[in-house]
Amino acid sequence: MIRIAATLAALVFLSGCAVNPVTGQRDLSLVSEQWELEVGASQYAPLIQSQGGDFTLDPGLVEYVRSVGRRIAAVADRDLPYEFHVINESVPNAWALPGGKISINRGLLTEMDSEAELAAVLGHEVVHSAARHGAQNQSRSILLQGAVLAGGLAAGAATDDDRYTQAALLGGTIGAQLISQRYSRDAERESDRYGMLYMKRAGYNPRGAVELQETFLRLSEGRRSDVFSALFASHPPSRERLEANRDMLAELGDSGEIGREAYRRQIDRLERAQPAYEAYDAGRKALRDGDARLALRNADQAIDIEPAEAIFHGLRGDALSATGNHREAESAFSAALARDSGWFYHHLRRGQARSELGLLGGARSDLQASIERMPTASAHLSLGHVERLSGNRGAAVEHYRIAARSDTPIGQRARQALSEMGVSADR
Repeated sequence: MIRIAATLAALVFLSGCAVNPVTGQRDLSLVSEQWELEVGASQYAPLIQSQGGDFTLDPGLVEYVRSVGRRIAAVADRDLPYEFHVINESVPNAWALPGGKISINRGLLTEMDSEAELAAVLGHEVVHSAARHGAQNQSRSILLQGAVLAGGLAAGAATDDDRYTQAALLGGTIGAQLISQRYSRDAERESDRYGMLYMKRAGYNPRGAVELQETFLRLSEGRRSDVFSALFASHPPSRERLEANRDMLAELGDSGEIGREAYRRQIDRLERAQPAYEAYDAGRKALRDGDARLALRNADQAIDIEPAEAIFHGLRGDALSATGNHREAESAFSAALARDSGWFYHHLRRGQARSELGLLGGARSDLQASIERMPTASAHLSLGHVERLSGNRGAAVEHYRIAARSDTPIGQRARQALSEMGVSADR
């Protein structure tokens, strides 16, 4: 036990510290820059897919957000392959993966009032990546798992020397874990402070960061805190952070670009479509509550307001499927895909509707397209059904086995299908 503790201490001493590229201070670091780049590159697209897909209704707005992000990234203290995406999700949130991969939800854009506030959000996230905050969280996780490993060895457990490292670094859900982890208070303070510094360098008035914190603090203390639960869980606002931002504004100077009118122009279409998104969100809730007819009315209301938004047609397809009208559902999902073919979900749902209609070739193509964008147990289960009906026993077993790995009702259905075929869920 003493030897193991000494080994862990030596690991931290020898390779556990690195200079923070933003602050110039030495921080805990048990993962390399290559790990950051690889995690960011491999996890970015699946996370966007799993959280709602790209916002495609207004490409001009997306490019505007990216231009603000690039303007901030250009003055950052660390050169990374920064990327900025807008996710088509009403929940207000923003996050950063290691390696400079940053996203902001559609729902957060409608809560802000100026380009400077947008720059404050993106600057804050740029600092999280530049200052290696995700890597620091991962390093702490490795140390914690190392402590658990030491206890297990003392009790006589057998293990490989690097098993806990493999679990920490190669887990399939590492991206989701990283963006859901709560940053330390020091990391949040660093991101606030240096994000404001980046704003100033880029020509923005850092007052935008003060106004943003004022808004978040008001919302966190009011009746809308539940709406912001995802954002506030990882980026909790506080009176202390607001006052620190005010002090930083006094230090940097209350000057620079605010960009209220420019921002309002850019989000004009999104704001005009807001009643449609509210109807869509109500429809999603109605489906969860089992009221497919109400969901269908909500979908039609949203489409009447903004027919170009793909997810409204997808909601219509889901509502029709829930009533057993698979033919019209297939048409609705086709309408969604005609407007946005990038999101896995509409490929999945049209494939399932086509399977119900006996259109096995089209169902197979759709389900495979869904898996290419976002592998899910649901798609593999449905592909198992398609291949089984097509007489392709080996392919059916393969897809069922993949779905069976899921510890969900879908996984249970896959295991049941395998049992009916007389084969094991294991290879």
